[in-house]
Amino acid sequence: MQLNRDDLLKAYRDMRTIRAFEDRVHDEFAKGGIPGFVHLYAGEEASGVGVCMNLDDRDKIASTHRGHGHCIAKGCDAKAMMKEIYGKRDGLCGGKGGSMHIADLSRGMMGANGIVGGGPPLICGAALTAKTLKTGGVAVAFVGDGGSNQGTTLESYNLARVWNLPVIFVVEDNGYAESTASAWSVGGSQKKRAEAFGMPGLEVDGHDFFAVNEAARQAVEWARGGDGPSLIHVRLDRHYGHFEGDAMTYRADGEVEKLRAERDALNIFRAKVVQAHLLESSQLDAIDAEVAAIIDEAVAEAEDASPPGEVDLLTDVYVSY
Repeated sequence: MQLNRDDLLKAYRDMRTIRAFEDRVHDEFAKGGIPGFVHLYAGEEASGVGVCMNLDDRDKIASTHRGHGHCIAKGCDAKAMMKEIYGKRDGLCGGKGGSMHIADLSRGMMGANGIVGGGPPLICGAALTAKTLKTGGVAVAFVGDGGSNQGTTLESYNLARVWNLPVIFVVEDNGYAESTASAWSVGGSQKKRAEAFGMPGLEVDGHDFFAVNEAARQAVEWARGGDGPSLIHVRLDRHYGHFEGDAMTYRADGEVEKLRAERDALNIFRAKVVQAHLLESSQLDAIDAEVAAIIDEAVAEAEDASPPGEVDLLTDVYVSY
């Protein structure tokens, strides 16, 4: 399906925002200003944006410990996200979730998750709600190649198929479960795993926004139409270590530099839309400058913001209905 120019501009803006956000968090974390652990999504932008471009306010997503990109792709505010990562009171979760538990339920972003394979069971619940209430919504669980081996994930495949839930499982395979190569640790094929549970399985190049976007469009169409769950296996690469501070000694010399030069999702997107005369380079350059300014502001505001106080300790402890 052909995207219009506004769609293409939004896709590039979201991918550029993720890249700029993550690159800046990488720099700021090294300075010691960000508390806790941080896992960056840089390099994987085409997956989160390609999927979430097909979603709307009815739809829910559940993320992994590498959740910043999914947040931005689902429409979360970058400045409030930065404050959350800095542990400030005005952050998305009041400064009490931080990077690995960042969430915005108002945007349908059910949260990053420090539990590997923690998202799929949650998203089955969201999908069951959508099916029961007949909202027309779908639910998307992002999971890594390591998380794809978890029992929680496989049980969720089965549950989603048995209950015919409007679920899409997106396996973002960046080649390494922390430092263990997925080629060594994942038995069989992700696509065939899906088929074994009776649901369609798609495989796409995660460096190509258009390939991901089309696969997600099909999966969302199936789910909204009552045809149940499906799985998309997205092959991609991360630009940084598993976490900030990871020396990446398990990666070959020059591996990251080569993928940045040859398989950068943003560069691939730019080349395609400019060569096809769908967008002008100047339009994309303008977005780059706008996003850079927003991220500068986000960091400055986060550094100046107040942390949670004593009065905040007992807030957000119990759900209020």
